[in-house]
Amino acid sequence: MPVGACSGIRQAIGRRGFNLPGAITCFAVLAVWEVAVRGGAVTFDYLPAPSAIAVALARLVLSGQMFADTVHTLSSALIGWSAACLLGIGLGLLLGISSGARTYGMATVEVLRPMPGIAFLPLAVLLFNFSLQTELVVIVYPSLWPVAMNTMGSVMDVGARLHDVGRTLRLSRWRILAKILAPAAAPMILAGCRVSMGTALVMAVIAEMIGNPHGLGYAIVREELAFQPADMFAYIIVVGVLGIALNAALVALSRRAMPGHFGRGSDRG
Repeated sequence: MPVGACSGIRQAIGRRGFNLPGAITCFAVLAVWEVAVRGGAVTFDYLPAPSAIAVALARLVLSGQMFADTVHTLSSALIGWSAACLLGIGLGLLLGISSGARTYGMATVEVLRPMPGIAFLPLAVLLFNFSLQTELVVIVYPSLWPVAMNTMGSVMDVGARLHDVGRTLRLSRWRILAKILAPAAAPMILAGCRVSMGTALVMAVIAEMIGNPHGLGYAIVREELAFQPADMFAYIIVVGVLGIALNAALVALSRRAMPGHFGRGSDRG
């Protein structure tokens, strides 16, 4: 499939700029795929050639349908991700700072954390029907845990000397949190937010496939049922490109916000 064949695109832009060998490899795979399908070496009835997928993608973009579907998926993913980050940071700070919260709450967290978000889809459909709220339930639940766990772990890892500094300066507990703990934990919190963004996008697409007749996920299923494989693959490509773009945007924001922790060579993902 195109996303799998072009998984090297993400590596094509590496630490040192444009990765020409990686790009050549990606285009070579596409060329072999094209020749194999056109020449009859691959005989799957519903496996289109890359050129046919490109034509379908251009048609969907020009018609405006691709834009509408992408906006819906992007909006729901970003809203759900933002809510997950707020909830995850709050929960992580509470668990990281308070030993009492860990004592009484970690058992519950460990029970809830492995549960897949998609398991809540039937309940969300019963409560909210096929709507954006249904998507948000499915998106927020699994997306908050990477943020919460990274936040908790990073706050707990802050050295005792930093706590002592706050006490020496006679800072209140909340000022120690705001002035010392939160800045020290920020790199790991941002890393958790990056993982959460990928989860939010995946869950948005899954929710649209099953529980909401809008967006890229629904479009993939719609084109499959209509026996339009080129259109289906075009939507799959857009999902992959959207994921890469969102990750790149978060990397750029992290580097700008914390250049000392996220230098040019610090990110390999």
